Amino acid sequence: MNKLREYGFVRYDLLKELNYEGIEFDYLELLNYFSDLPIDEYAPTLNRYRRYSRALILPGNDQIFWLPIQKINNSEYSVYFQGKFNPEFPESYRKFRPIDQHIQNNKLLNKIISSNFKKTFWNEEDKILPIHVGVHFVKLFVNDAFKKATSSPDCLHQDGEPFTFAHLIERKNVKGGTNVIASPQVVGKKPHEINNEDIIEIFELSKALESYGVHDTSVSHYVSAIEQDNKSNPATRSVILIDYQQTIVADINE
Repeated sequence: MNKLREYGFVRYDLLKELNYEGIEFDYLELLNYFSDLPIDEYAPTLNRYRRYSRALILPGNDQIFWLPIQKINNSEYSVYFQGKFNPEFPESYRKFRPIDQHIQNNKLLNKIISSNFKKTFWNEEDKILPIHVGVHFVKLFVNDAFKKATSSPDCLHQDGEPFTFAHLIERKNVKGGTNVIASPQVVGKKPHEINNEDIIEIFELSKALESYGVHDTSVSHYVSAIEQDNKSNPATRSVILIDYQQTIVADINE
């Protein structure tokens, strides 16, 4: 049974699911990479850090090809467009520093991309052309007892891509970071603004590679801001987000 297809949402333990020899080494490489992510240039005061790159995956053989980066003002970027689905940046292109090549080649990261893809479902026509994969490394980090770190958008939302998966890399000294999965009708609202019957599940990712996935049109989702649990130490929540989008073929009659 494909729980993602049936319920529009699935939770799973990717560490147990993959469990190959050497996974601990590959995980540590990803964990260490999060230690110096650049600040999110679109939210310099919200204690959010990130990198982003795009790839293609070929249906049928699951080969992964990373797309080239762009040079903008002598700096390297990958460009992301979310259309109307992020109310904080509607119809806006955002550019982020790319994921370095040695991390793109990380065995665990590539296995995560392939494993997620096997959970997705498509029309046969969608599988004729490559599937586009967006890979986001996002860290919320706060070291001030009077501040929080916030995800974007800070409301129940959909992403615009058919499927999105989230994989916890680290959660340390965190208060908050609570995930909410809800009905699609409550997009744009905060969890406290909706009825209980619209909430599908509330949970927190706490273990390394604890994961969830959503079918975009079936649900909405949200993660709350984080703050320090013990005010003497910083709070860190690091997550890999991966979205999947079919190749869109233009209608020449439009």
